[in-house]
Amino acid sequence: MTVRPVNNNFDSQCAPSHDLETSGMMQTARFSFGCYRFRIHFLLWVLLAVVSQGCFGYRVGTRSLYRNDVRTINVPVVRSDSFRPELGVQLTEAVQKEIERRTPYKLADAAVADSVMAIRLTSDSKRVVGETNTDEPRLLESVVTIEMRWTDRRGMDLVTTSFPPPGETTHYFADRNDFVPEAGQSVATSFQRLAERLANHIVDQMESRW
Repeated sequence: MTVRPVNNNFDSQCAPSHDLETSGMMQTARFSFGCYRFRIHFLLWVLLAVVSQGCFGYRVGTRSLYRNDVRTINVPVVRSDSFRPELGVQLTEAVQKEIERRTPYKLADAAVADSVMAIRLTSDSKRVVGETNTDEPRLLESVVTIEMRWTDRRGMDLVTTSFPPPGETTHYFADRNDFVPEAGQSVATSFQRLAERLANHIVDQMESRW
């Protein structure tokens, strides 16, 4: 009967060596670093996607507010029935600036524009609202009324937010503004303010009806 010697190196064979422990720690460190880089790249990708979608949504949202069958518009000088010739020029500039600022349409010459906006200033007035004890004007009011037509090259009305009588393409606007001469305000500053507000009203009417 042969007796085998007992293997005294059992513990050393079964127990992990120092090199294996070091190798495992290095692999764990590399795995953790890889996960960290992946998370950073993923977060950057998500942030870029959100920003891109936000900008795209803004552009698309702005375009969706207005007609998509119109690209360009011609805005000639406003015809004015007023004795103040500068009012027509002020209103023309205000409307053109408001269109460029708020809408996707581009200003163009009448020969190539998809649409034409014709505006006529029909009246302007000024009256005293409040006086001092010595009958000096303290508070005054200025009022401007206009007519506006926005049509395509066939003469069809492009405004969809208001409804003129059948067969009519003219839309009417009026606005008023109070001013105090003692505060440094004048008729000129009041009418400039009116031109800006009327331009805002006009561009409001250019939005598409939902």
